Amino acid sequence: MKIEAPSLAALPGIRHAFFTRRGGVSQGIYASLNGGTGSADDPAAVAQNRARMAAALGVAPEGFLACWQVHSADAVVATVPWTRADAPKADAVVTRTPGIAAAVSIADCGPILLADAGARVVAAAHSGWKGALGGIVAATVARMEAQGARRGDIRAVIGPLIRQHSYEVGEDFVARFLAEDKAFARFFAPADRSHHALFDLPGFIRLRLEQAGIGHVEDLGLDTYADEERFFSFRRTTHRKEADYGRLMAAIALA
Repeated sequence: MKIEAPSLAALPGIRHAFFTRRGGVSQGIYASLNGGTGSADDPAAVAQNRARMAAALGVAPEGFLACWQVHSADAVVATVPWTRADAPKADAVVTRTPGIAAAVSIADCGPILLADAGARVVAAAHSGWKGALGGIVAATVARMEAQGARRGDIRAVIGPLIRQHSYEVGEDFVARFLAEDKAFARFFAPADRSHHALFDLPGFIRLRLEQAGIGHVEDLGLDTYADEERFFSFRRTTHRKEADYGRLMAAIALA
């Protein structure tokens, strides 16, 4: 049902999980632990799945909080529960409130869980290429720092996401990155098709974390596209022309 990162599991007072697609009640293409409230899955099934995830982290279902994700560079602080209807439009949740699990949903984009155990500040960030390029990592770290965290004490983990050998992109995509910094060329490898490249999203996220002053970064090395048994994947679904796809969840909370 869940994967834990050694670097976070070693921290006192912190609970976290990168949830797989196993251990839920959803059926069909959503089987089985679909956490996507934005999917066309049965809302009751999604609610039950999320309740199971919340229980795994020791929080009530209403304390399992994710934003309305919009591929932005916006991070918010959670102090009280919100509903899906009034969820903020942002891509990271920061909290220092026990009983709240900061959560993100993903289906190829990068989930990042962060914690300063000493300051008791945790965060979950959703980082696709737009967020990574636009500054979601820096925004999340700044929000954590405003809540009392110290950049040098924050540990960050990059969870399951689409890996470079699965992530083919076109010339326009590459141009967006090179327009910001020619050195970003190192995150692209040749693809089999001409005028295409393979993008290293986790490598780029790691760079952003290092640029934000995070010295403790762990990458779980897991590929959502290649591992169908454990993970949902938006790109895999697109290639198969399936009607919809499930969403994975990653979350972190104070014990």
